[in-house]
Amino acid sequence: MWNPIRNLVAKVFPMTVKIHPAVDGGVKHTDVPGFSGGKLTCQCADNPVVVSVTAQTAHNHVCGCSKCWKPSGAAFSQVAVVSKDNLNVDQNENKLAVIDASAAIQRHACTSCGVHMYGRIEDTTHPFFGLDFIHTELSDQDGWSAPEFAAFVSSIIESGTPPENMDAIRHRLTELGLEPYDCLSPPLMDAIATHVAKSRATG
Repeated sequence: MWNPIRNLVAKVFPMTVKIHPAVDGGVKHTDVPGFSGGKLTCQCADNPVVVSVTAQTAHNHVCGCSKCWKPSGAAFSQVAVVSKDNLNVDQNENKLAVIDASAAIQRHACTSCGVHMYGRIEDTTHPFFGLDFIHTELSDQDGWSAPEFAAFVSSIIESGTPPENMDAIRHRLTELGLEPYDCLSPPLMDAIATHVAKSRATG
């Protein structure tokens, strides 16, 4: 639906809306066929945590939830998933600690720099059990899957974004080709519903 205020904001301030450094200049479609992963490194100058990922990621997206790690100044995080069988901590695993043990996603963060290196679901009944959540921006390698959509957009209000800025933010996300959702994308919501339906049928 046409919104005159949204369109005016977009024309006058086309680049003032900051989403995430990896997409603010435009989404980079650098994913490479046959790409088989790389290294993720925390932001410590000395003895960084290094995680190896041996597969391409899926469902890469920007996320507005208040629990995901975001670089300084970013309104959204950028997060993707990979099978936990394709993830291994190579260096300084002793520096990792779970941020919130009660959360569905166990976010393993570096205790020195605070960066979340991976999030793992331990609940075997969860629809996303077996997947790890990672931030591909922590890798120097090109070839990772590009972000496809924006999830939990409204949640950035909980992190301090003024509600009156949301029209401009949704406009910018759409402009970047990242369809904004206030939950997950339709394919992921369908996957959750399918899992729940199967669980009920077999329960």
